[in-house]
Order: sequence, then structure tokens, then C-alpha cells
Amino acid sequence: MLYRAFLRLVDRLPMPSRRVQLWLAAAVIASQAGIAVTGAIVRVTASGLGCPTWPQCFPGSFTPVGVSEVAVVHQAVEFGNRMLTFVVTLCAALIVLAVTRVRRRREVLVYAWLMPGGTVLQAVIGGITVLSGLLWWTVAIHLLASMLMVWVAAVLYSKVAAPDDGVETVRAPAPLRWLTGLAGIALAGVLVAGTLVTGAGPHAGDKSIDRQVQRLEVEIVPLVHLHAQLLVGYLALLVGLAFGLYAVGITAPVRKRLFVLLGLVLAQSLVGVVQYFTDVPAVLVAIHVGGAALCTAATATLWASLRTREPVPVVTGTGDTEPAAAAAPAARPA
Repeated sequence: MLYRAFLRLVDRLPMPSRRVQLWLAAAVIASQAGIAVTGAIVRVTASGLGCPTWPQCFPGSFTPVGVSEVAVVHQAVEFGNRMLTFVVTLCAALIVLAVTRVRRRREVLVYAWLMPGGTVLQAVIGGITVLSGLLWWTVAIHLLASMLMVWVAAVLYSKVAAPDDGVETVRAPAPLRWLTGLAGIALAGVLVAGTLVTGAGPHAGDKSIDRQVQRLEVEIVPLVHLHAQLLVGYLALLVGLAFGLYAVGITAPVRKRLFVLLGLVLAQSLVGVVQYFTDVPAVLVAIHVGGAALCTAATATLWASLRTREPVPVVTGTGDTEPAAAAAPAARPA
């Protein structure tokens, strides 16, 4: 009954075009990746406890207050990151309204609803991170959850782009799709190892004299090597995937996504090497987190592109075939 009432309210909204839906889906990816980057900025500027409590910034106030114990700049950085949560929530809400208004197919609706649900969960994890005093493993979970949201958002974009009335199309044989999934698992390992490096690294998130942030008490060099070796494995899987796709005949959409992903992974590797030999400068940490989000989104879109939907070909009066979407406008935006 509540869902029917929701549908009646949504039906009062303007009908979003396919382009609007795609722009909203892209905004969801950007917002999810963006808040991960601003979270990294919070950490490297030692502003993690600029707002020392949650959901309020200070006891009795949701906004920063003038206290000598916390520098104004730290309050501003942390509070700004919290405010970005409203942008993430807005983007998640708008994509749900858009795909519901058009009555997109079930899988699109499911992925769309995962965005506001995941955003709420992320806010709770962020609160636990603050209340625990920035324990390294809570920070790690917070980042990994952000990367998971980026993955889901990227798959959502691919689902929105595919037509509802199309036919399911497989662009690669099952072994290559499994190999792509294995590359995604390898990427997850790279990300987990990266959070361990961060947990043992120099950027704890807060440097206040009266607060000692608990760190991962492990030698950082072996963790860096673990992170690097997992990255090599991830890249090797992608190279093997590229040879496999070319062997069976790669399509243009898949080729474009593959080349973009390989370029991003190589660039991310270069950033990591520079970080290692320059003692992890703060600016490169934020860039590295942004690169991780881009690699995650690119891997997700490549994986989604191997099994997608395409317009149904129709026979014209001359006996030729052409996509149904080109032959006759759809009754509703896809």
C-alpha cells in the first residue's frame, strides 16, 4: 500500500528522458567517488575528528563551533565532507524517482534502490568511525564500502543505458566473463591491501596532542609489497582478458571500456610508485583514492558490458533489418 502511494506521488513528476536518466546515473557515480576523495582529504589533513561526535558535529550542535581544542580548518574540512553526504543522498533519491517514474525494468529499480540504502549504511559506518576515534580498521571498512558503492553505481549506469525492451546479448563467452569477475575479485584484494597500507602509514587522520589514534602495528614495507603484488596480479588478469576478447572478436563498446580500464590501472600504478618513493605526500593520497574509484567504476562497467541488452532488430518493408528503437520511437523513454 505504501509503495502504491509512492507510485502515485512519483507519477506527478515530469517524465525524464533517457538522457536525463543517464545524467542522473552518472551523477550518482561522481558523488559516490567524490565523497571517497573528500574522505581521503579529511584523513591527510588530520581533520578526522574536526567534528568529534556524530551525528552532531559537537555536543549540542550539528554545525562547527568556536572551540580552541579543534582548529577551525579541521572543523571546516570534516564538516564539508559531512555536508557532501546530502549531495550523495540527493543524487541517489533522484535516480530512484527517475527510473520509477518511467517504470524501468526490475533490475534497474533494484540497483537504483541500492543507492539510498547504501548511502544510509555508509553514514552509519562513518559515524562509527568517528565515535571509535578513527580506529584504523573502521577507516578501512569505510573506504571499502565507498568502493563497493562506486561499483554498484557503475553497474546501475550500464543497466540504465540498456533498453528495457531489448534482447539480452552476450558479448563474450562464459570463461571470459568469469575471468572479468575474477579480475574484480583481484581488484577487491588490491583495495583491501591498500587500506592496510593506509592503516600502517603516516596519515592517521588526526594529530591532536590529547588524542592517540590507534594504528595498524605492522611493518609498512611488506604491506606495500603485498599491495603491489596484488596489483600486478590484477593487471595480469586484465591483459589476459584483453587477449581472450580479441581472440573471440571484441566489440567496439567492450574494446573502449577495456582500453580505458587498462589506461587507468597503469596511471594508478604510476601514482603508487611515486607515492612510495616520495614518502606518501598528502596530495597523492587523495589522487590515489580517486584513481581507485575510477578503476573500480571502469572494472564494473567492463564486467556489465559483457552481458547486456540491445534493441530488437525489426524487418522493414524493404527486407532490411534495423534496431527497433530507430525504426519506431518507444512508447516511453528507456
